Amino acid sequence: MRLGDRLRVEMMRATARWTVSYGEDLRFAGRDLPAPQRVRIQTRHGKVPVHLYRPAPGPLPVHVHLHGGAFLMRYQAMDDWWCRYVAAVAGVVVANVDFEVAPRVAYPVAQHQAHDVAAALAADGTPVSVGGFSSGGGLAASVALQARDAGSFTPTLQVLGIPALDLSAEPRDGEPGMISPELRRLVRRVYLPDPATRREPYASPLLARDLTGLSPAVVLTAEHDVLREEGDAYAHRLRASGVRVVHDITPRVDHYFLTEDPVRARTTMAMVAAEIRDALLG
Repeated sequence: MRLGDRLRVEMMRATARWTVSYGEDLRFAGRDLPAPQRVRIQTRHGKVPVHLYRPAPGPLPVHVHLHGGAFLMRYQAMDDWWCRYVAAVAGVVVANVDFEVAPRVAYPVAQHQAHDVAAALAADGTPVSVGGFSSGGGLAASVALQARDAGSFTPTLQVLGIPALDLSAEPRDGEPGMISPELRRLVRRVYLPDPATRREPYASPLLARDLTGLSPAVVLTAEHDVLREEGDAYAHRLRASGVRVVHDITPRVDHYFLTEDPVRARTTMAMVAAEIRDALLG
């Protein structure tokens, strides 16, 4: 790994708690929930910390959430606002997964850990859905593919928010938007240093040959997001494969689609929470 890449990633990780605050204006529900319970769940790459947000005591279905951060920032608290909202509004436990990131690990560690945590939570028959934002949305799609292929469990729903679904495509210089070509290249160099792995379906779900038999999906894209094309294409392919899809496009916004339009965000968030509730509680 280039020394400059390592230094840049370490700086991103070190400053994340101060620089990542995009959801602070979206704390519409769940502020009064207690602090999440911290547990550790065994995966094929060691134990992974998981924060459990509980709206009530006793057994409840679980929504597994996978945070963003481009596979470079290990800071699951960036999505605390979302986990609290879903737990409070959907009435389910939300498991916020603290998976490993680069440069400590490379692909497929995060994908395996995300799947293994979700499968472990579902092992006793507990209904489990999975979702995430940005790179976490790509991880959620990967979990659904892995679960189908391995027969490990069946997610009741996959929530793919502004997902990164094709890590093989070379970014084009001059592309406008919040996610720069430089950042996308950094992700590829640091988390997927072997170019051949970037085309594997668990890294780039959009490139999977067969999407039949996957879980129902909520796909959220943003009009001006550089990742929109990937999300739109995946929604189309899922629907063409017989998968139930709710595809919602937020107009006039970039990658931070909820923060950029907090008024519409209330509607979007309520819709997603309702889909999660219906999928898990029936």
